[in-house]
Amino acid sequence: MSDHKLQVIPLGGLGEFGMNMTAIRYGDDIVLVDCGMMFPDAELLGVDLVMPDLSYLKENQEFIRALILTHGHEDHIGAVPYFLTEISVPVYGTDFTLALVDRRLEEYELESEPRFVQVKPKQMVEIGPFKIEFIHVTHSIVSAVALAITTPLGVIVHTGDFKVDPTPTDNELFDLHTLAEYGRRGVLLLLSDSTNSDRPGYTESERAVHPRMEEIFARANRRIVVSCFSSSIHRIQLVLNLAEEYGRRVAVIGRSMVSVTEIAHSLGLLDIPDGILLRPQDAMEMAPDKVAVLISGTQGEPMSALARVAVDNHKHVSVAQGDTVVLSARIIPGNEKPIYRMIDHMSRRGADVLYGTMNPPLHVSGHASVEEMKLVLNLVRPRYFMPIHGEFRQLSKHAHLADHLRFAGLEETFIMDSGEVLEIDGHGARKAGTVPVGRVCIDSGSIEDVVEEVVIRDRRHLSEDGIVLPIIAINRHTGRMENFPEIVSRGFALAEDGSEFMQAARQIVAKTLESSSQEEKTDWGVIKEKIRADLKRYITKETSRRPLIMPVILEI
Repeated sequence: MSDHKLQVIPLGGLGEFGMNMTAIRYGDDIVLVDCGMMFPDAELLGVDLVMPDLSYLKENQEFIRALILTHGHEDHIGAVPYFLTEISVPVYGTDFTLALVDRRLEEYELESEPRFVQVKPKQMVEIGPFKIEFIHVTHSIVSAVALAITTPLGVIVHTGDFKVDPTPTDNELFDLHTLAEYGRRGVLLLLSDSTNSDRPGYTESERAVHPRMEEIFARANRRIVVSCFSSSIHRIQLVLNLAEEYGRRVAVIGRSMVSVTEIAHSLGLLDIPDGILLRPQDAMEMAPDKVAVLISGTQGEPMSALARVAVDNHKHVSVAQGDTVVLSARIIPGNEKPIYRMIDHMSRRGADVLYGTMNPPLHVSGHASVEEMKLVLNLVRPRYFMPIHGEFRQLSKHAHLADHLRFAGLEETFIMDSGEVLEIDGHGARKAGTVPVGRVCIDSGSIEDVVEEVVIRDRRHLSEDGIVLPIIAINRHTGRMENFPEIVSRGFALAEDGSEFMQAARQIVAKTLESSSQEEKTDWGVIKEKIRADLKRYITKETSRRPLIMPVILEI
């Protein structure tokens, strides 16, 4: 490849939400920006995580100099453990971002220690022919940065995820001055976040949540349960501050919530007032008007802490008549059904559940709306523009926002798909072919269970271990099991004493149902997951096989 060509190759995150990853190549040097995962669609049965296909990077791994992370959200760092098992390079990021990556790496066994390089906003690093400056941006997570990457052909600005918050709760302002300075000197290419390009106006400041949350603490006369994304440190700080102000102690519940809170506190990003924390097991012992609970599970994920609380299956906390439950997070498209089911369960218990759009709001987006996108475009004034992060409709709308810049030096806007190569040289910029991209489906969260296509995964699963279908008839009104569970299997070789084995398996399913609450039995998402987990544990222990288990619930 000629040393006079610069290539920008999105490997994920264009035309889809999640799996954000971009390769920037000059000659024989490649730097990568972000390495995210996405959560599977409902039709990807048995798949836990979806990662970007690394084929192109494996073929060119001798040229990869570094992985640079813009911030710590899963759609930007979730695939880092998977990446590092294949390719060992230094990983650059802010202290909080790297701490979140390190926490994820605890679940994996890497052959060598990861090489983390901690950076701060305004810092400049040199990696091969690239000089990279980190620029502080405001987002829904702390320690987020944009990148100004100086290459031999010009400067590439990569915004990462951002919004322009004029009044951030930590008073760390978006560094628009540095961005404008690069714009004044000349920017070759801008890569900018398109997530909210269909939302007019400005995204509200994080401070906009304070009035609504304060009103809740002021009027609630029983327990307050607040669920937000565990990475929303600003929101967690707000809850802690209001709890102190209104004389409540706080129980932090949910593995991710506890873990991220500990990390943020250890790095000085979260101020926890003295004596305010309460052990989860003590939350129900205190007077309800003296307790607040911070809990993970905003998206109604089966078996998450809040989903367990909703069906009264959490070992420490439950909700009762008069309690206030606050969902301080957006409903991610596709998650509506499990979230509304969870809200129904808590409403049946007499809890006042607050969610959705309100004024003042319970939640504000972390992404820029149209006017903020225009502001960044006007400050940077790039020669070329490539919208990133979003489905095609968002990329297209963002591209149209840049039309007015054609009079200010913008030569062309490129709406790209993942895998397409944008090539720039002395003659200009153009699309120049494609590289292999795709999705890698991961089962059970372990690297050994990577499968390249869900169809292949199912075929392999069925050919090697078969399929087991527990069939349960449940009365939809009473939640009662109408008869003893039946189990149908195909391609699954039972032990010689097959009938005994099958009988025991049916007993396992029956026992799972008997030990579940009525609400769990009427929540198909929860009960199917419980049956699948218990039966999988039993079958794996008895036979060392892992058939595809698909519980079937018959409503009667």
